[in-house]
Amino acid sequence: MFSHVMIGTNDLERAKRFYDATLGTLGIKPAIIDGHRIFYRTPTGVFSVSLPIDGKPATASNGSTLGFAAASPEQAEAWHAAGLAAGGTAIEDPPGVREGKGMKLYLAYLRDPDGNKICALHRM
Repeated sequence: MFSHVMIGTNDLERAKRFYDATLGTLGIKPAIIDGHRIFYRTPTGVFSVSLPIDGKPATASNGSTLGFAAASPEQAEAWHAAGLAAGGTAIEDPPGVREGKGMKLYLAYLRDPDGNKICALHRM
């Protein structure tokens, strides 16, 4: 459905350290730096983090969550631990199983250093 997703940051180097660490646990190679942006390219799409081109501060979107696919609950746990070690903040319930309406998911939530709400999700 999506070709790419881009979020903002106020510190590109900090964002690269954070996302290289978290996305590395999901098997994604370190970001490619392109001026004021970084890109993570995979066969299924592109994730990018950018300094705002208008020069104003980047802000986290209220009500938004960006989810990354995890191959297993253990991979989601590793993602969460790497995010905490790289400056992320744990939010919501601790990583674990969530069930509802015929679905069973393993979810782990963080806020990145810029306040963006992100999660690792494994469909069980």
